[in-house]
Amino acid sequence: MIRRLALALVLLAGPLAALGPDEILADPALEARARALSRELRCLVCQSESIDDSNADLARDLRLLVRRRLLAGDSDAAVLAYIHERYGDFVLMRPPVTDRTALLWFGPFGLLAGVGGLLLIHARRKTKTPVAPVPLTAAEREQLRQLEKDA
Repeated sequence: MIRRLALALVLLAGPLAALGPDEILADPALEARARALSRELRCLVCQSESIDDSNADLARDLRLLVRRRLLAGDSDAAVLAYIHERYGDFVLMRPPVTDRTALLWFGPFGLLAGVGGLLLIHARRKTKTPVAPVPLTAAEREQLRQLEKDA
């Protein structure tokens, strides 16, 4: 009963994802693991979608590969490691923090801190008390008076 209910839930969730009916595993627990893993892997064609959501042929091939590895008895970590080894960090929806991905993880925070610092410096310069104007000398006043007269 629970198996049928789980399979029905998987089938009902099917139209939301790009998963084909021929891809669904008979074992609901294994299928649930495959779906969870598919949501962790990025489609290399669509790039912003997981392979679970993508309709690309490569995403389908990766979904089938995930299921084959699970049927072979691999753990979830082993499946992810297998695919990560072949396609690199980009295939993971949450790539690990390494020297190569540090900019990806911390770049937005650095950019935000930089912009915030510039705004703070700009705001501080604006709030400084204005310098008192220097009074004109007698020669400058006379020159100004001549300019106003000529105009």
